[in-house]
Amino acid sequence: MTILTTARLRLEPIAEHHYERLRTLNTDPEVMTYLNAGQPETEADTRAAVSRTMGRWAEWGYSWWVLIRLDDGALVGMACLQHIDGDKRKPHEIGWRLARACWGQGYASEAAAAIVAHAFDVVGAPEVVAVAHPGNAASIKVMTRLGMQYVGMARHYDLDSVVYRLARP
Repeated sequence: MTILTTARLRLEPIAEHHYERLRTLNTDPEVMTYLNAGQPETEADTRAAVSRTMGRWAEWGYSWWVLIRLDDGALVGMACLQHIDGDKRKPHEIGWRLARACWGQGYASEAAAAIVAHAFDVVGAPEVVAVAHPGNAASIKVMTRLGMQYVGMARHYDLDSVVYRLARP
């Protein structure tokens, strides 16, 4: 399993020992505003997500990472490289979720840039896509910062979503 490092972050594959910190993140109603139909995750949801993520690491060699700040070891969020809708026949997707206290500090863009480089240089993905709730201006801003282009609206994860795409250079 791949660990990535950026100027400020260590991206570690999600594992059981991250559960408690992920639960704190996933139960924050503001963090979940545009995710999971706006509902915080239950304990069972987060446990299932950790298990599913670990399975995808084993099967695909990539999935969700926790974002650990290098200077103090704080978990600032999570980010992923996965197949959209969890379907291996579909394009690679990047995504992120940050703790409220870490919004607006560039962590999502920093992690996403590292994951895009990994997707293209190591995984060999021909493209990456990202989806977001149309009202999630912060995530859309990260997508455009990465050079992603808007391709339209589609339904993913039971939500109407904007879709952005970046082709491998």
